[in-house]
Amino acid sequence: MSIASPDQHPGALRSAAPRIAAVAAALVLWAALYASLQPASEWIVAQLPLDPKSPLGQAIAFFLYDTPKVLMLLTLVVFAMGVVRSFFSPERTRALLAGRREGLGNVAAAGLGVFTPFCSCSAVPLFVGFVSAGVPLGVTFSFLIAAPMVNEVALGLLLALLGWQVALAYLGFGLLIAIVAGAVIGRLHLEGWLEPWVRELRTAPADVAAPDLTVADRIDAGTEAVRDIVGRVWPWVIAGIAVGAGIHGWVPQDLLASIMGRDAWWSVPAAVAIGIPMYSNAAGIVPVVEALLGKGAALGTTLAFMMSVIALSAPELVILRKVLTVRLIAVFVGVVGLGILAVGFLFNAMFG
Repeated sequence: MSIASPDQHPGALRSAAPRIAAVAAALVLWAALYASLQPASEWIVAQLPLDPKSPLGQAIAFFLYDTPKVLMLLTLVVFAMGVVRSFFSPERTRALLAGRREGLGNVAAAGLGVFTPFCSCSAVPLFVGFVSAGVPLGVTFSFLIAAPMVNEVALGLLLALLGWQVALAYLGFGLLIAIVAGAVIGRLHLEGWLEPWVRELRTAPADVAAPDLTVADRIDAGTEAVRDIVGRVWPWVIAGIAVGAGIHGWVPQDLLASIMGRDAWWSVPAAVAIGIPMYSNAAGIVPVVEALLGKGAALGTTLAFMMSVIALSAPELVILRKVLTVRLIAVFVGVVGLGILAVGFLFNAMFG
């Protein structure tokens, strides 16, 4: 006879009923507001004393429509994944990867990275935790590559704004880069290039015990994720949309296509080189990607740009310097960068 978990207990479900009802009502309101965004933005632009087809008119229309659209999508995606993340914790993630051999371990680590989207500020404690738990170096890198690059925000926004084909392609190739790059780094046996204090860590048993959560607790986790993540990234979202609006309104299509089109062989490495020093996140960079594609930029070049901004951002590399030597950071950037370049050229060849 099986024992029902707290999530299945009738009393727990009854206590969560008000929260479930509130979530259902919020979803209905969300859908109604989302459906009204396009006509509302068009009406506002029509009231302004300018030509809607002028560069300024197009830029304002893009900004007025995309700002609430992206923020609403971001809120929905973050809430849903906040609930999903309540089933994971850093300790459980570490325990799942501890003892995994390379190969299958790289695949498992990359897959977990999608569902446990820790930000770059978590890179050092996670890295230390994985190393102390005996997780192989290559497996650890597969996780650290996938977690920021192939996260739920990037996939949710790409799906909603650019379609399932682009989102699925980004997911597949992002996971491939994380798996292959981690496997390559693991094969190089570069444990000696970790900082000395990291190498001296001894394997310690991980405390994976975590309290069982009720349905109400998981809904609260989703709500808290919205407060935390959306509360931190909304300025970057608006900044990204503003950049996208400027591209949409003023950048000539022929000029952008000549710079980021598939016929310019140097466009992919240039996009990667430009993306690495930038500081942004998936929520802020996706509107820029949307505008670039709308102006004729090649899909491979644009996705390479996005991947480099998210996966090889300068702030994360600075944080990782606390645990990695400069030589190991250079190998990390080189291996991941080559993977991103390959994806960019391949996409341009496939969709050219």
